[in-house]
Amino acid sequence: MPALITQEMRRSVEQWLAAQRAAGFEDRALYKALRDSGWDHLQACDFTGLQVADIEDSVQAPVEATVERPVPWPRGAGEHTWLDAGDRQVQVLALMREPQLLVLGQLLDAHECQDLIEAARPRLSRSLTVSVKTGGEEENIDRTSQGMFFRRGETALIDRIEQRLARLLHWPVENGEGLQVLRYGPRAQYKPHYDYFDPKEPGTPTILKRGGQRVATVVMYLNEPEGGGATTFPDVQFECLPVRGNAVFFNYKRADPSSLSLHAGAPVLRGEKWIATKWLREGRFD
Repeated sequence: MPALITQEMRRSVEQWLAAQRAAGFEDRALYKALRDSGWDHLQACDFTGLQVADIEDSVQAPVEATVERPVPWPRGAGEHTWLDAGDRQVQVLALMREPQLLVLGQLLDAHECQDLIEAARPRLSRSLTVSVKTGGEEENIDRTSQGMFFRRGETALIDRIEQRLARLLHWPVENGEGLQVLRYGPRAQYKPHYDYFDPKEPGTPTILKRGGQRVATVVMYLNEPEGGGATTFPDVQFECLPVRGNAVFFNYKRADPSSLSLHAGAPVLRGEKWIATKWLREGRFD
């Protein structure tokens, strides 16, 4: 499914195309550049003015990127306001169909939020991202938070939250990465990114040996910053404001921009933001 093109995105691409044409690049070269950047065949033809039937769709996405996987999704979402999470009922505050996204209320209580913060605080260090070049970890200038990982089931609190998420999302506990807690101070942010592992990158096969692709994300808000810090979804012009105990859940069937799962942690303007993130894999993560 082609990604939704907003007016802002279209203007940005058209400005880029005008600059490239002024520099002497022909439309077919620009078509290839768009395809290499993730735009599909129809969109690249639309932007460049080329006829769909007159140009071979020679830039194919890797097969792995086009595969639609089973993904977590709560039973009854879209039908019921409250969903069963085992030890509690969780409220659906907002629902989006494309991408599949839920804003969840009362996923964690105030004591759980504070206990996670206090358990994580002494173990914080500069946040790293997975390197799709090597399969290891690296610092990323787009991510300016501090963070740490709990081992799966490390404490009674962690185990309780993981069991709750497994029941709510109908996804096995063992298919989840360890819970990550992050602290964003003033001006800290995480610029727009995808959580799946890019099939085109050389380090991805190594990463996928542990549980396969990521297929869903849960971002749980542990406090409320004084200003800023929303979780934003640029492709669909949606923002989720950080409210303590609430969460935003979204899945991505394809490891491709057409999943519309591009998201970001907006800069914290005042105070600090604490979140807990859970990434779910398609298979057992060890």
